Amino acid sequence: MNNAYGVIAEPGTIVFQRMLPGPIERVWAYLTESDKRGQWLASGEMELKVGGTVELDFHNADLSPVTSAAPEKYKAMENSASFTARITRIEPPRLLAYTWAESEGNDSEVTFELTQRGDEVHLLLTHRHLGDNRDTLLSVASGWHTHLGILIDRLNGQVPQSFWATHTRLEAEYGKRIAE
Repeated sequence: MNNAYGVIAEPGTIVFQRMLPGPIERVWAYLTESDKRGQWLASGEMELKVGGTVELDFHNADLSPVTSAAPEKYKAMENSASFTARITRIEPPRLLAYTWAESEGNDSEVTFELTQRGDEVHLLLTHRHLGDNRDTLLSVASGWHTHLGILIDRLNGQVPQSFWATHTRLEAEYGKRIAE
């Protein structure tokens, strides 16, 4: 399950499932605390209330000591990219959802659902309202897959693989899986 590909659940929606080392409060901290979130996704302040601001400052090249260059189409965000989102739902430490700014100007929404299962935590990540642009779906699918792999490595105390090398490989694999 921890290397499983995201699944297009319906048009414009991709779903990922992962098992993470717990407890649930630890995983919640990696979703909500800037210093921990910055180790696998993006740093930035988060107001933990519905309507609260979420600052997402991406430094993908810095997520691993193993470095590689971004592909040409991502050169503009190779070193950093940022956007502001809004929390749409929150039920600590089990549910967090917020808007996600897309390049077309339409906000999609990402939802993290956590369930404690013994010593592990089941993560259900759903990214909705992505539209039908295949390039967006490929980028989002490979991006989440890569970021979740880094989260798993961080939670297990392992050195994560290079973000850009992994993302590039996964984007090609998703290109074979997501219909034209």
